[in-house]
Amino acid sequence: MSDSVLGVHHVTAIAGDPQRNLQFYTQLLGLRLVKRTVNFDDPTTYHLYYGDEAGHPGTLLTFFPWPNAPRGQSGSGQASATSFAIPRDSINFWLNRLREAKVELSGPSKRFDETVLSFSDPDGLKLELIGVDNPDPDRTWSGGPIPEPHGIRGLFGVTLIEESISNTHDLLTKMGFHETTHDGSRYRYTLGSMEPGKVIDILHAPHLPRGHIAAGSVHHVAWRTSTDEEQNHWRSKLVDSGIQVTPVIDRIYFHSIYFREPGGVLFEIATDPPGFSVDESPSQLGTDLMLPPWLEPMRPDIQRTLAPIHLAYS
Repeated sequence: MSDSVLGVHHVTAIAGDPQRNLQFYTQLLGLRLVKRTVNFDDPTTYHLYYGDEAGHPGTLLTFFPWPNAPRGQSGSGQASATSFAIPRDSINFWLNRLREAKVELSGPSKRFDETVLSFSDPDGLKLELIGVDNPDPDRTWSGGPIPEPHGIRGLFGVTLIEESISNTHDLLTKMGFHETTHDGSRYRYTLGSMEPGKVIDILHAPHLPRGHIAAGSVHHVAWRTSTDEEQNHWRSKLVDSGIQVTPVIDRIYFHSIYFREPGGVLFEIATDPPGFSVDESPSQLGTDLMLPPWLEPMRPDIQRTLAPIHLAYS
């Protein structure tokens, strides 16, 4: 069995208006809507998945949009920023694109060996574009509005805000991460390399109040594992460490277990298979509302509840 998780699988956040969310991530950032479904635990709201052409694990930012949801409050015990990888020489392309769209941003700035553009989505979710050398060329979307050489190449990593580091450090070490460097209050952990998707930063903020999760906040961070057997191995390992872990939950496109890391951030370990083509062909991903079998009898009521959204790439 593996001694480490494989990297980030997806990040799930909370949004407000679903159409505004859809337009920002597909039309401005050029991600593909790879699945439109509902929150399986609360089917009165969508669950929208954005990623690369095939929705590979490690490229996915997903949302539960609740229209008129209040804004969250940033603080400790939260994932404070979600970072995407882009080619290093695409920084100016994105700087100009975001400025033309009147997105307020900061940077480019330097962080460790990276060039960083920082900005927020319409709900206030903090995002970063990280310029890296040799990003994966197969993690783009050829049918999107961004020229392929400049396209987003999956998730680079996440940043957590923690009141205390030591217990979170111990958990990350159990998951295969290694502390590689730090700069002031920022501590960098990696899974053996600086490859996109294998990075997590911790901001040590002992005097910051606890955050409040609502619109513009990360709900949870999911880590990858390759098979159901590997996931069961991780569940047993976590339980043996005294961590409360959910049973395995079928999310149709992957299987999930959930637990809170010591600082309070909700973590998930999700399997890579079976993927998003189990109920839609690769060419049709994201075009229809897909429901799990146990919710299919409720489709008429669910569709009446959900606000209509319209997909248009430009």
